[in-house]
Amino acid sequence: MSQNAGNTSKVDKLLAEQRDYIAKREGGYRERALKLYPWVCGRCAREFTRINLRELTVHHVDHDHDNNPADGSNWELLCVYCHDEEHSKFEDFVRYGGSSEKRREAATHNPFAGLKDALEKNN
Repeated sequence: MSQNAGNTSKVDKLLAEQRDYIAKREGGYRERALKLYPWVCGRCAREFTRINLRELTVHHVDHDHDNNPADGSNWELLCVYCHDEEHSKFEDFVRYGGSSEKRREAATHNPFAGLKDALEKNN
């Protein structure tokens, strides 16, 4: 019977540790963001359920992972693909700088400009 009591003690200890872990995790910004916002990617509008929730990430709008206001104003939920794209854009901005150009002009060069005439000549 003492062995059973020892097993119960181990189970109780594991359960207590799991409860502590869950409580700490829920205090983290990811769990808070998931409680504040609908489970939808802010870019592509993909919807998530508990089954695929691991693919929904919390993006820090100002890219500062230490800036976690309680109202969630520095967070947006993004799927892993949109999150990667957002970070790639930010890295490009840091690496190459911003553009003062508001709108780029459309390309005017047409590499196929004479193709139709050239094909008609050969037929």
